[in-house]
Amino acid sequence: SCDKHAHEYHNLSDISVLCSYVHLQKLELPHNKIQDLSCVSHMPYLVMLDASYNEISNFFEFQPPKNLKEVNFSHNRMTKMRDLSAYASLTKLDLDYNSFSEISGLEQCCRLTHLSLAHNKISRISGLGGLPLTHLCLRGNHLEKIEGLEHLKSLQVLDLSQNRITSLSGLENLHLLGSLNLEKNLVSSVNMYDPPMDVVAARDHITHLVYQLMQPQVLYESTLPSTDFPYPMLVLTGPRGCGKRELTHRLCQEFNEYFAYGICHTTRGPYFGEENGLDYHFVSEEVFQSMIHTGKLIQTIQYGGHSYGLTRDAVENVAREGLACCVHMELEGVVSLKKSYFEPRYILLIPTQVEKYIGHLKARGLYTQAQMDAAVSRIELYANTNRQRPGFFDNVIPCDDWEDAYKTLRQAVKEYLLLEEQEEGENNNRASPDNTSTGVYVFVYSHHH
Repeated sequence: SCDKHAHEYHNLSDISVLCSYVHLQKLELPHNKIQDLSCVSHMPYLVMLDASYNEISNFFEFQPPKNLKEVNFSHNRMTKMRDLSAYASLTKLDLDYNSFSEISGLEQCCRLTHLSLAHNKISRISGLGGLPLTHLCLRGNHLEKIEGLEHLKSLQVLDLSQNRITSLSGLENLHLLGSLNLEKNLVSSVNMYDPPMDVVAARDHITHLVYQLMQPQVLYESTLPSTDFPYPMLVLTGPRGCGKRELTHRLCQEFNEYFAYGICHTTRGPYFGEENGLDYHFVSEEVFQSMIHTGKLIQTIQYGGHSYGLTRDAVENVAREGLACCVHMELEGVVSLKKSYFEPRYILLIPTQVEKYIGHLKARGLYTQAQMDAAVSRIELYANTNRQRPGFFDNVIPCDDWEDAYKTLRQAVKEYLLLEEQEEGENNNRASPDNTSTGVYVFVYSHHH
């Protein structure tokens, strides 16, 4: 075995003496100062080459040993990949910590299953074609989007952490993916103790999507209408105690041929008069976390020390009935939901008479003074969002008087559903079952016009 292996030395820079070792199968030379590997040209039987932690700047500058399977060139000084079509046996290639700016020359490596290019300077994923890769690591590069992976049908482990990725599109066809790492994307220089709502929402959305991708895939009712008509969904939002829950329930009762209530999960206890399974599903923090990890949640927020979330099942149960899902949530929930592929109508309910609002919060007898102060201060947050982001909400309705608010809400919804012409004439042939669904899809269609 003596002439089949050569082991590491240290501080070696000249290894030309190895030219005579023609029968070597395994060559391990990490942690030296080697710049020239031309001696490998004299080793036709070489199977494994480890030249990590050296000073090599030229990529594969040697004659190809025909059985070379595993190569480790991590921690060197290479800048350019070259055509490796002559290295047909390569299965593992580790090029971490070099200075490559693009992936090239691998198209003919039809046995390559493991490729690692962590901590290089790659700004886009390309040049991978339909390689049989099962493991791909591009951690710590300059990627801004996920692309060029659609033909990697065998990919099981993908590491894209520490890049600048902001969207998950590009992962759709990777059906065998079992492990996906997207940590430390998006969050460039954010104050971690009070990160902006958008950053939190984006980070949470990526988490939910990843966990969902790892579940067995099924066809969902809420995605069926067609890609041009997203599934119809109505979201009422506004500060705590503004009436969004009551108005949502009332709307679902009156328009029960169109809407059903989407029941969210929360880790807070029920308020007086709230029923489990009717207003919320009340669960422990532990159960909530396990729901996240089994990919059940579309959207989650932390608010007032508790977690709230909307499950895919809540939406699905409604979609299965052929109805649109109607839910209520705080602003963080809206920001989070806007990251998903749903395109709801968002209606903002906003108190305009602060004294009246405070009176109402007190009357409910549910909140501490601190909670009431926090709720009042959030009116400004909602108002600013509406001012600074035109079109963020589809409608804004003052909710100082719930009767008035409901009338306005009802009218807005009728306009969405194109029901005005029926107005109050109840005998005017109520929407029959077969056009109920059209009503629902019209509701979406008008969203785009």
